[in-house]
Amino acid sequence: MITVTEYKNQKVGVFGLGKAGEAAVAALVAGGAEVFAWDDRMADNGLKMTSKFMSSVICHPSSEWPWHELKAVVLSPGVPLTHPKPHAVVELAKQHNVPIIGEVELLFRAQPDATYIGITGTNGKSTTTTLIGHILQESGVTCEVGGNLGTPALALKQLSKGGVYVIEMSSYQLDLLKTVRFNVAVLLNITPDHLDRHGDMAGYIAAKKHIFERQTAADTAVVAVDDEYTRGIMQEALGIREAKIIEVSAQHVLKEGVYAKDGILYDKSTLMPNASSPMPLTAIASLTGKHNWQNAAAAYAVCRAVGVVPEKIYAAMQSFAGLRHRLQLVATINGVRFINDSKATNADATQNALAPYKSIYWIAGGKPKAGGISSLGEYFSNIAHAFLIGEASDEFSQTLEGKLPYTLCGTLDVAVKKAAEMAKDGEVVLLSPACASFDQFKSFEHRGDVFCELVESLKKEQIRHAS
Repeated sequence: MITVTEYKNQKVGVFGLGKAGEAAVAALVAGGAEVFAWDDRMADNGLKMTSKFMSSVICHPSSEWPWHELKAVVLSPGVPLTHPKPHAVVELAKQHNVPIIGEVELLFRAQPDATYIGITGTNGKSTTTTLIGHILQESGVTCEVGGNLGTPALALKQLSKGGVYVIEMSSYQLDLLKTVRFNVAVLLNITPDHLDRHGDMAGYIAAKKHIFERQTAADTAVVAVDDEYTRGIMQEALGIREAKIIEVSAQHVLKEGVYAKDGILYDKSTLMPNASSPMPLTAIASLTGKHNWQNAAAAYAVCRAVGVVPEKIYAAMQSFAGLRHRLQLVATINGVRFINDSKATNADATQNALAPYKSIYWIAGGKPKAGGISSLGEYFSNIAHAFLIGEASDEFSQTLEGKLPYTLCGTLDVAVKKAAEMAKDGEVVLLSPACASFDQFKSFEHRGDVFCELVESLKKEQIRHAS
């Protein structure tokens, strides 16, 4: 756990008491700060605190905080900063000129001698973050991995000089940075998402670009150039940004940079000495599909930028198990592969799951997002049958009508049962919802865990019948 001493004997507010908020409370209290904390769920006793440090905290609604004495407010990324409208605590902070920061800011200030790698993008950032951490650990580099990925930044271990923090950054977290400088900053892709929180596409892009702020000539920016938005940011950056820029791609052959063509990774960057020989990715099950080739290219560029040699990078990639809930092979039953892609909460993420497979029995649906699944039309030929669940069922069925067979299932258990009955040897049952999970589940992790449990039950049933 990180100890934050910057606010010793001073008053600090923490608003939002999820995992990140509790970690911030613990780090501040351990460092001697007087902490005032609140979460809107506390008003109706809808929040149970687990941190032992909460007994040292003054829990009052933010309207009752001593605003004229507060030195900072640590805001949970989930609390609206600007859109649809600023939360009341944000308005109070602005009225009293109290700085609003996030927990990653506190980590950076508390551990200034460490190396920082930040990863963002609409899709793929969790896989890339995890892959980078895996490569570094396998290569003998002391590192900690967290952020939006799951483990709060302030819950990570303290690292001295030479240690590396690998931090997944959401657009919400990027909006809360003030002094953080990433030694290596990664932008994977940008597609429309979270527009309700950023106002419009311009606001969302602006948030993503924060990851490159304050970089110097000693730092590296890794930018994937496979979509129009990231290509625009790359062109904008050329000639005006001090940091070294490494382009990566899974769609284009680059004269300069790191790219993956037909599943082969090529290192053509002159910014990194001793370029590697081509590296085949197609045999690595956890890195299936073009989206994962992009993730691999970005991870390769990052690890080379911090000094890992190509041979160690490729060896570590081959032992990468992949990310839970992201194209996770749960089981193979009677030749049918069951794939958990619950983290695909929008159509762009689901596109990456539909592209590499054929004869897919697709489980989709949940709480729908703007745009639905109409953008997936070119992949419908890969789908043998769709099984629709949740609030999106009616909307999705209208999109699929006349294009491919589908069944309205309502719930995940029904969808898994029907898909398993239809799928045959060599085919795939794929949970890739293209929706948020909050209509029927606590989170995409909960949804994926339930899918895994249902598949495990099928596997046990198959074993019983076989015996």
